[in-house]
Order: sequence, then structure tokens, then C-alpha cells
Amino acid sequence: MNAADFSFFARLVKEGSGLAMTEDKSYLVETRLLSVAQRHGHASVAALAWALKKHRDTGLVREIVEAMTTNESSFFRDMKPFEQFRTLVLPALLKARAASRTLRFWSAACAAGQEPYSLAMLLDEERVRLAGWHVSLLATDISGEMIERAKAGNYSQFEVQRGLPLKYVVRHLEPEADRWQVKPALRAMVEFRVMNLLDDFSALGPFDMILCRNVLLYFDRPTKAALLERLARQLRPDGFFILGGAETMIGMSERFEPVPQQHGLYRLAPPAYALATSASGTN
Repeated sequence: MNAADFSFFARLVKEGSGLAMTEDKSYLVETRLLSVAQRHGHASVAALAWALKKHRDTGLVREIVEAMTTNESSFFRDMKPFEQFRTLVLPALLKARAASRTLRFWSAACAAGQEPYSLAMLLDEERVRLAGWHVSLLATDISGEMIERAKAGNYSQFEVQRGLPLKYVVRHLEPEADRWQVKPALRAMVEFRVMNLLDDFSALGPFDMILCRNVLLYFDRPTKAALLERLARQLRPDGFFILGGAETMIGMSERFEPVPQQHGLYRLAPPAYALATSASGTN
């Protein structure tokens, strides 16, 4: 792939998803886009670029963006955030929401659904304490293909063995040929939607916890800062925000502060907390 074609595709992907690609990703771009090119009758990625420069097909651009977004995930990935949710976040929210008995969670950039299903499994373990509560779990991703996979809840043996404890396999999955199917009861706990984090998501309303893990890694600094600002507006004043283990907010946002001794776990910083409280009332 020549430099001009790489720059063209990098610009399309940046505009469509916020993903910033450097020139060392040229081979990755060519590898992922070759199947897109062939699916549309083009012999090469260069031919795909030529066709798009001649006629901008928005559907094809969307396919390219989806092909280039990273869809890496696994059940209980990195484990620490799920331990924090079980031992710290959920107990705090159950106490804080005792009057409304309502909880809302958002798994942003959920890929094939393992993260929200992992959360749903932990919530299922608390079904006795949550009896009579209204609990909603939203999961979004830019890729329509990934959202369809997540809705189907069908995973390979490798995907299941990769991080899912046996007790959860027994309770929530059933074998189907050489794969595993998430049972209907667990699938019903999660609402999946296609959504681009660059778009306006203010209509989603406020959440008690937002997970946006291993997403900021792929954005440039201005995109990271803008996204964090908008995510802060969606978090309830005393809610929780979870980043990936390799991510940081240093130099990106003053809207959040880390929870002491809890890596990757954040809450709204005091000034933001005060503003949100005065704007929306206590919850």
C-alpha cells in the first residue's frame, strides 16, 4: 500500500471512529481491508481506495471503519474491574440507591459482548439482594457485526476457556455442537445497541457506572479529552467510571478523580460532583 492510500484510509477511519492510525499500521490496514475490497469486487486495497475516491459510498466507508476497529475482548478480562464491581461498586450503589431501587450500567465499546455478559453474571449472583430492583445494562459498540454476535451470545470453545470460570459456564452457557450458547435468561439482562462514541449520546440519560475500557488507547489526545468530557456528563454525581488497566486520564481530564488504592476506578472530581448535583439533583 502506498503512502497516499494509507493516508486516505487513515483519514476515513479517524473521521468515522476517532481511531488514530500511524504509518506503522500500514500492513494491518492492508490485511484487514483486503477482504472488504474483494467483497465489493475489487482486486486490491489500492483499487478500493481508487473507487472510494471516485465515489464516496457511505455504506462502504462504514464497513471500512468497522473492519479497522479493534474487537478484542474476553470474559472477565483483566479480572480486577469485576472484583471492584463486586466488592466495592455494587455495595456502594445498593446503599446509595436504596430509595429509588434503580441501577443503570453502560458497557461502552463492548465488542462481541463478553464484558457485559460478565457483568450480568455478577448481577445474577446478587439476584436475591436485587429482588424488586430495576436494573438495566446497556452495551454498545461501533460495529454492527460485533453487536449481532453479542446479541446471539454464541462463542467458541477458545473464547469460553479464555477467562470464564467453570461455575459460570455451568450456570449460564449450554453446549451447541463445538460452541457454547449463552442461555436466554442471561441474554435478556443486556440491551445491545450499535453506537459510535463520536456521536451524541446524551439521550442515553445518566448511568450509575460506565465502563469504557481499552478504548482511549486508540484515540489522539483531543479525541480522548472530548470523549471523557461527554462521558462525565452521563455519569450520576456519585457514580463510578472504569478505564482499562493500561489507560490513564493524566493530562486528559479534570472531571474525574481516582478512587484511592483502586487502579482504573474513578468517580467525578469534587467540582464536577458539585455541578452535577446542582444540575440534576441528588440520586
